[in-house]
Amino acid sequence: MMLKLSGEALAGSEGGFGIDQPTLQVLATEVAEAHALGAECGVVIGGGNIFRGLKGSAQGMDRATADYMGMLATVINSLALQDTLERLKVPTRVLSALEIRQVAEPYIRRRAIRHLEKGRVVIFAAGTGNPFFSTDTAAALRSMEIGAELLCKATKVEGVYDKDPAKHADAVMLRRLTYDRCLSDRIGVMDSTAMALARENKLPIRVFALLKRGNIKRVLLGEDVGTLVTETGQES
Repeated sequence: MMLKLSGEALAGSEGGFGIDQPTLQVLATEVAEAHALGAECGVVIGGGNIFRGLKGSAQGMDRATADYMGMLATVINSLALQDTLERLKVPTRVLSALEIRQVAEPYIRRRAIRHLEKGRVVIFAAGTGNPFFSTDTAAALRSMEIGAELLCKATKVEGVYDKDPAKHADAVMLRRLTYDRCLSDRIGVMDSTAMALARENKLPIRVFALLKRGNIKRVLLGEDVGTLVTETGQES
């Protein structure tokens, strides 16, 4: 399983900046429970609670420089999650696409697979290591590289809706979607590059609420949580 987490979620329910420790503790506990089931768990985490490359670019920064700053923000979040998981006695490794050997191992595919085989949670930091690519794309790419059977996108809402549930009381959650509909209708499950990559490799995506207690465990146990995105829009 590959778990994609937004950096903004670490800032807590009020949003804002930085890392909210109670939220981080809840999140780490959820991952620890998934690990206890015997699942091989990879995690990709964003950096939007610290710095978002697109925002920096919109404010006049060079896009590549802004994206590299965003990658460094993901390293900070990855180290925070690693520390919390290890205090829960979960063996964890941070593998970074940018070489920062003092704090994280460099990303090497075979090394990542070996860590997973040894029962360690692997946190993939610094996105793909390239500017102009999101952490969504990094999650899809790393999923394929390690042979993940499912990409789990944990969000602030229960799943994917036909309209913004924060603005529309009559919004309906969509239980099943196809990759093609997500791309053609610009449904914001993941960015288009990540979605196209998942479609080409037939990687199912499960979208569900991040902080609803027990959701990650339910997904691993096969429960129909949130929204499932596949080639046919049905369970395979």
